[in-house]
Amino acid sequence: QVQLVESGGGLVQPGGSLRLSCAASGFTFDRYNIGWFRQAPGKEREGVSCIRSRGGITDYADSVKGRFTISRDNAKNTVYLQMNSLKPEDTAVYYCAADRDVLGYYCSRYDYDMDFWGKGTLVTVSS
Repeated sequence: QVQLVESGGGLVQPGGSLRLSCAASGFTFDRYNIGWFRQAPGKEREGVSCIRSRGGITDYADSVKGRFTISRDNAKNTVYLQMNSLKPEDTAVYYCAADRDVLGYYCSRYDYDMDFWGKGTLVTVSS
């Protein structure tokens, strides 16, 4: 059974940091790219970041570039999203998702490319 389970969300003050984790099971993890998405109340889902199946290639939305870092540990079937200098506008439910690495040189931040989704973890940035 395919599972993606996010953890690490919570309440943090502006300027603070959080590290989200996405633990995967039920599929061949190192053959899949992983993306992080977020959805704030009343807004469309946004592709925040992605990382290629074997690592080495990452991509970020302009809104988080320089503040968020994505990484993965294929031995642990886990992807991380380190979020620094958090802003109130980062408040959202964060989801991880997986898509099969077909091209070998690209990862997608488009939700329609994703094959599997987690249920999300809430991040609230507020003083």
